[in-house]
Amino acid sequence: MANHQFQSIPLSAVESQWEVLFNQFDKNSDGNVSVKELHQALKRGAGDHYNVPPKCVAAIAHAADRDQNGYISFREFLNLMENDPVAKSLTTSVFNKYIHYTIVPRGLPRLRTSGLDRTDGDYEDEYSCNPPALCMILVSLVEIFIFTWDVVKLQTTESIRGPMASTFIFNPHRRREAWRFLTYMFVHVGQTHLIVNLIVQILLGVPLEMVHRGWRVVAIYLSGVVAGSLATSVTDPSVYLAGASGGVYALITAHVATIIINWSEMEFGIYQLLIFSVLIFFDTGSSIYNRYFVETDNQIGYTAHLAGAMAGLLVGVYTLRNLNVRPWEKRLSWICFTIYIILMGTAMIWNFVIPEYFSKEQY
Repeated sequence: MANHQFQSIPLSAVESQWEVLFNQFDKNSDGNVSVKELHQALKRGAGDHYNVPPKCVAAIAHAADRDQNGYISFREFLNLMENDPVAKSLTTSVFNKYIHYTIVPRGLPRLRTSGLDRTDGDYEDEYSCNPPALCMILVSLVEIFIFTWDVVKLQTTESIRGPMASTFIFNPHRRREAWRFLTYMFVHVGQTHLIVNLIVQILLGVPLEMVHRGWRVVAIYLSGVVAGSLATSVTDPSVYLAGASGGVYALITAHVATIIINWSEMEFGIYQLLIFSVLIFFDTGSSIYNRYFVETDNQIGYTAHLAGAMAGLLVGVYTLRNLNVRPWEKRLSWICFTIYIILMGTAMIWNFVIPEYFSKEQY
């Protein structure tokens, strides 16, 4: 007997979208879907693409049939989608894709299940301001405060000789003051240097935070800063470092990393990859040109740029959220993490055990 009781109950916007999906499987419009049909749909959607064991797929389908009559009503289907703790993650991700590619083009908005931190889904759907993306903004405020302090003390925007700058800058002759390997990110040569870094790191960092959360983005940013100073100390031991370029470059290649691990979930991944690749190529090329072919007293530590970029890529692949984890991506993430640890460890050991390689430290 047809059961249309659920149609008389007011539905929320999300429930209405589930109803549209339910009707796709309710071929005879009697208000019921057989457990066997749902099992087959889940198997095709989940088992083939997400490496889900068939027994798990069958368990999910049968769990939806609360009264064990062999059929699933809309309310049982809705309970499976929204409330079942075991089935929620898998079914939401599978059917969210189904809605995106089959129902959304017909005029319905994309499904969003609030409060669910999914492990796969469309990348663009993951942007969220809850929690607010504030981490890179806070880092930027600290950089502004330190720059402003030195400007007030010196009464000039050329703050590089201010008390804060002198304490925090990476000085190759004071490598024993280990904090300098990180704190040089707070030192800027002038207001243009500061403003450019602030703009780029906010424009790049905030979108990453909206998907991957602030702690991941800050970890990548700091890994680029430290990688930049360590690499410079080894390859260019006479160069001073100021500015957050290592961290900024880490954010650039972090975007490349998330494109790599979320390629299938991105609508315009290829265009983003091209844009970031061109940006890295031209900026690094100009830094090298200015260093070796332009007569200037301002030596640019381009090694910090390259090292920061490499750190952002390696740490990003390992740290950033992968919305649909595939076996080869797991292996890639561990390979990247291992390479980063080896490179960082090598640079640290070099600084500790080969003091004769560096200029005599001055105090």
